Amino acid sequence: MGKPPEMGNTMLNDSHQRAAEFYELAAHAHHAAAAHHGKEDHQTGREHSKQAMEHANKAMQWSQEAHEKSVKPAGKS
Repeated sequence: MGKPPEMGNTMLNDSHQRAAEFYELAAHAHHAAAAHHGKEDHQTGREHSKQAMEHANKAMQWSQEAHEKSVKPAGKS
């Protein structure tokens, strides 16, 4: 017997939520990097750029997990 449908939806929504959170963190870090580069603070800008890339990679992983869960046949866990 598989998980109730609402349980699967909750797990799927959690994956989407986590992906969205990391995309927002990446966007914030990109904005911070741009601001620092604009102020000629390239070292801090590079640090924010690196952080943005890390957040974007995590967001992509969560997006892939959400996608895999969404295409998994019903009743499979």
